[in-house]
Amino acid sequence: MSFELAQPTEADQKFIRIALGLGKRGQGQTWPNPSVGCILVKDNIIVGRGFTQSQGRPHAEAVALNQAGAKAKGATAYITLEPCCFEGKTPPCTDAILAAGIKRVCYSLADPDPRVAGKGGDILRNNGIAVTSPCLEDLAKYDHQGFILSRTEGRPKITLKLAASFDGKVATRTGDSKWITSQQARHRVHLMRAKNDAILIGKGTAEIDDPMLTSRGLGINHKPVRIVMDTNLTLSLDSKLAQTSAEIPTWICHRAGLDVQKMEEWNSRKTKLIPCNTAENGNLDPRDVVQKIGALGVTRVFCEGGPKLASSLFACNLVDEFISFFAGKALGANSLSSVGSLDLDLVKMAPNFRLMKLYRIGSDAVCHWVPVSS
Repeated sequence: MSFELAQPTEADQKFIRIALGLGKRGQGQTWPNPSVGCILVKDNIIVGRGFTQSQGRPHAEAVALNQAGAKAKGATAYITLEPCCFEGKTPPCTDAILAAGIKRVCYSLADPDPRVAGKGGDILRNNGIAVTSPCLEDLAKYDHQGFILSRTEGRPKITLKLAASFDGKVATRTGDSKWITSQQARHRVHLMRAKNDAILIGKGTAEIDDPMLTSRGLGINHKPVRIVMDTNLTLSLDSKLAQTSAEIPTWICHRAGLDVQKMEEWNSRKTKLIPCNTAENGNLDPRDVVQKIGALGVTRVFCEGGPKLASSLFACNLVDEFISFFAGKALGANSLSSVGSLDLDLVKMAPNFRLMKLYRIGSDAVCHWVPVSS
C-alpha cells in the first residue's frame, strides 16, 4: 500500500543532492524542457543515473532506467522534479517508472506545468508506489527557476552579469575596458554562458565590443542563442554577430514597422527577427522582450548587456540573479558606471538584493545576489 512520508530522511537528502548535481550537467541544453537529474538506488547502491539530454530528450528518468535495466525493479528513484505524466514527444515518465517496477519515488518539487502539477505523484501513489515529496525543495527551485518562471510567468530566468572595478566602473573615461577582470574570471564567464539557453546584450555592447558571445575553452560544443536588443535594427552587418549568424543561432529584438529591405538583409543571414513593443522612452520594453523570448521556449538567459540594459532590467524588476565580478582596480568617478541611471530619489526605492554566495576567482571577487523576496 502506498504512503507519503512527512519528512525525507537524511539518506533521501543525500541522494537528491546527487541527482541535483546530475541535473546541472544539462543546464543550457535542454530548453524548453527542464534539466532534471535522476538516480536509482537499490540496497543503498546507485544502479542508474541520468539527466535530461540535449534538446530535452530523453528525459532523466528514461536515461537512468535504461542504464539500470533489470536492476531498477524494487529500487527507489530520486528525481529533482515531479515525473511527467502526459504524452508529449516522449511517453510519460510515470509509465516508465511503473513498468520498471520502481517501489518508491522521492522527488524535490512538484512540476509547475499544468499538464502535471501533482498529477504525476498521484498516478504513482494510486498505483502502489510510495512517494516522498518535497525534498530539498529550495535547492531544486533554484536549479529549475527558469523552467518554473516559463510555466508561471511566461518568461525565462534572467541572470545579469557585470564585471567591474571595485568602485563599480566598467570602462575608463575613454571607453577602454579590456581587461578589468582576470583571465580566470573571464573563463568562468564562458562556463556561465554554457549553463544558459541564451545570452542577451544591448546594441551598444554589440557595437562597442563586437563580441562573439560563445562559450570557448571548455571542450564543449554548446552554442547558446545570441540575442541582441536593437530597437531600430542598426547593428552593422559587418559585426561578428552578423557574420556568424548562419552558423550560431542569433536573434534580434527590434521595434515593429522597420524597413523591409533592412529586415530581409538580416533574414538572408538566417537571423531570427523578433518584433517587440516599445516603452514610453522609445526603447524596447524589457518586459515584452523577455515574454517574446520565453514564448520561443528559452528558460535561462545570461545577460551581459551594458549599463543601459542593466538599469532597464533592474527598473522592471526582471533580474532574478545578479552576478558581480569585482576586480582590484579603481577607475574613478569620471569612468563609466556598471549600472545606468535609475532616477532614484530615496535609497529605499532602490532594487534590493541579498548576497547568496561570495567567492574568489583569480584576483577577483564574485558575488551572487538574488532579490530579497527570493
